[in-house]
Amino acid sequence: MSLPLARKLAEKFDEEIKFFKGWIDGPKAVGAILPTSSITARRMASVIDINSGLPVLELGPGTGVITKAILNSGIKPEQLYSIEYSSDFVDHLKNHYPDIHLIQGDAFDLDNTLAEQKDLVFDCVISAVPLLNFPVEKRVHFIEDLLRRIPNGRPVIQITYGPLAPVPAGKGNYIVQHYDFVMRNVPPAQLWVYKSPLI
Repeated sequence: MSLPLARKLAEKFDEEIKFFKGWIDGPKAVGAILPTSSITARRMASVIDINSGLPVLELGPGTGVITKAILNSGIKPEQLYSIEYSSDFVDHLKNHYPDIHLIQGDAFDLDNTLAEQKDLVFDCVISAVPLLNFPVEKRVHFIEDLLRRIPNGRPVIQITYGPLAPVPAGKGNYIVQHYDFVMRNVPPAQLWVYKSPLI
């Protein structure tokens, strides 16, 4: 086995151990037992309009698999705002992505978490927050709050591991569309897009 391949496998194993530790320490804050696959991460990042000139908001970056896909899409590090609840994941992300706007805080309380940046307008929101761990009413408020932070027509993309939309249609002021089903993820992932209703 070549040295670069061995190093890559060691990094992947370290990332999965770190993610599993995060799941053991706080299962409500981590939605899966393994990090999101790179295939899923690329699908989530595909909703970004890199020509909009607006920053991107990432919620629940975990070990940074989706963060990496966002940056690989062409977004500059200073244009990415990532909100992570877990202090262990924040420490890990600081080492790997020192130039992004990394904020430890609660994605359900973005005005306080973003603080002086709370009025920023984002191109889109890429979310890996484990919404199924929370009551439906809280999920609805979460999506509606995110939609007011992006231009009308732009998406919030949400990953989930259940068969249905994590924030059901008809519960609030948004429309929901199925985006993709990714088998090559453990567990298989569903991607859903939320937008403001057309006016």
